[in-house]
Amino acid sequence: MPGTLRTTVDELYTGSTRRAERFRYALIAFDLITIMAFLVTAPMEQTRAMEVTGLLIGILIAMDFAARLWIAPDRRAMLCKIYTLADAVVIVSLLITPFIHQNIAFLRILRGLRIIHSYHLLRDLRRASVLFRRHEDTVIAVVNLFVFVFFTTSVVHAIFADKAAGLDGYIDALYFTVTTLTTTGYGDITPQTTGGKLMSVLIMLVGVALFVQLARAIIQPVKVNMKCQTCGLLKHDPDAVHCKHCGEVVHIETSGQT
Repeated sequence: MPGTLRTTVDELYTGSTRRAERFRYALIAFDLITIMAFLVTAPMEQTRAMEVTGLLIGILIAMDFAARLWIAPDRRAMLCKIYTLADAVVIVSLLITPFIHQNIAFLRILRGLRIIHSYHLLRDLRRASVLFRRHEDTVIAVVNLFVFVFFTTSVVHAIFADKAAGLDGYIDALYFTVTTLTTTGYGDITPQTTGGKLMSVLIMLVGVALFVQLARAIIQPVKVNMKCQTCGLLKHDPDAVHCKHCGEVVHIETSGQT
């Protein structure tokens, strides 16, 4: 019975049946909803209803986490993935929040880690969408920027913002993050502490690198990520039949295939 159940779970997460595809799309929808929910509720004061909702979300994420770990061919490698570690931290923060009876600032930062799970969504989309595979570098560059902006905003809001400001305080944190990241620097919101100044330096250094990555992904010719089994070349033209490096036949899926 346990073996049969494991086979069923493995088929849902990795199989190519219609049921498995629907299941994975449902997981993608759930992940996107939880990511957006954590972003939207970041500036809000926690109510009992929000704590209970967070607990239920934490249980669902934990179930998904446990299922992926159960069927993983290399569990140690999975546990070393950044999105796996982020999910583990988010699960713990969600499960303990209803029992500590206070809205500790660092828990908001931990909930913000859920957006790192976006990288796992990219892996699912790579398998499910031909269109995504053709524009993967651009999508990943956008996700990198998105994750950095909103996680940094969560940190700035939790540590440096005026908690009494509510939504306005969160918008100020987002505004400060974006203006610092783009090196615009209007000067109307400036860090006054050493920690804030160091945070600004970090935002500028990482932000510029992410913008360069995004520009390169948009400008460079479209390539498909498909590893050549002979020479290991990773990127090929979308309509390639042979590897440009070694001449081996490559089987690139197109939208015309079923």
